[in-house]
Amino acid sequence: LLSTCNRVEIYGTTRQSIDSIKSALQVLSSEPVDLDPYIYVHKDAEAARHLFRVTAGLDSMTLGETEITGQIKNAYETAREAGLTGPVLNRLFQRAFQATKEIRTHTAIGRGAVSVKSAAILLTEKIFGHEIADKSVMVIGAGQMAERCVQSLVSKGVRSIFVSSRSFDRAIDLANRCGGEAVCFGYCLFEMRDVDVVVAATSSGQTLLVLDDIENLMKARRNRPLLLIDLSVPRNIDPAASQLENVTLYNIDDLEALARQGAQARERELATCHQIIEAHVAALIKKLASESERMTQTDLFRRSLEATRDISYPLPTTSGLVAQPS
Repeated sequence: LLSTCNRVEIYGTTRQSIDSIKSALQVLSSEPVDLDPYIYVHKDAEAARHLFRVTAGLDSMTLGETEITGQIKNAYETAREAGLTGPVLNRLFQRAFQATKEIRTHTAIGRGAVSVKSAAILLTEKIFGHEIADKSVMVIGAGQMAERCVQSLVSKGVRSIFVSSRSFDRAIDLANRCGGEAVCFGYCLFEMRDVDVVVAATSSGQTLLVLDDIENLMKARRNRPLLLIDLSVPRNIDPAASQLENVTLYNIDDLEALARQGAQARERELATCHQIIEAHVAALIKKLASESERMTQTDLFRRSLEATRDISYPLPTTSGLVAQPS
């Protein structure tokens, strides 16, 4: 059972027809309802192909994202530890992880920025390189965008993070969860004297960092380089700041353009990804067919005095309860 933000899928082996599978899903519904518009069912090679695409992030809203791979591994391990998987599902999922590893190794499907947030982090990495973990970052804002940026910075190893917000309580909460330090909004300019990067991500309709403030800040910093990233709409940082010496400013338009380039680059990798998946699907089906034939021959030999019965492996079946991928 794979359950994510908007994907619920059941993987299994069965000799039943597709109609029987749909009936079983209907039983799970708390109320009588026509589930057909929300259900998809894949079987045999198509079920394997679907799982491989999902595991590699090719069926995700963000093409090539990697979070889904970990979610599938957790779902599989949960089922395996509960004794709910057998030879077919074990081979199916192990092959899915192998295909995903090959795709990650030999294509660029997971590289580059495809969102504004990831573009901001990528720019910071490009500017500071391997030294990013040693840099100090101030994030202005404590909303969803700000939180995602803080989480990404922490994942990159950044240890010095300051969070400032007009709501000091929210700043404290976010700072505590990321191991950072909360800064009273009225003192954020004072604290900026010692940071390397400032990320503005608020819902304020006002310019929070005006040109005069940034000019005075750079004097206090003795013109030590400062990277400004404005993720806010409307903008929180005066665009004129980009004209100042040793100040680098990126706004959301710059980051959206970078994200589009990243998405287009990933799309160009799709053909190679599909080739890798098809090779793994063919290898899996061939292996299962070979094992099924061998087991059938062994069973017939052992049970030569009994009526012949079909003990061949049923191939994988996938059913989903949502129409849109996550």
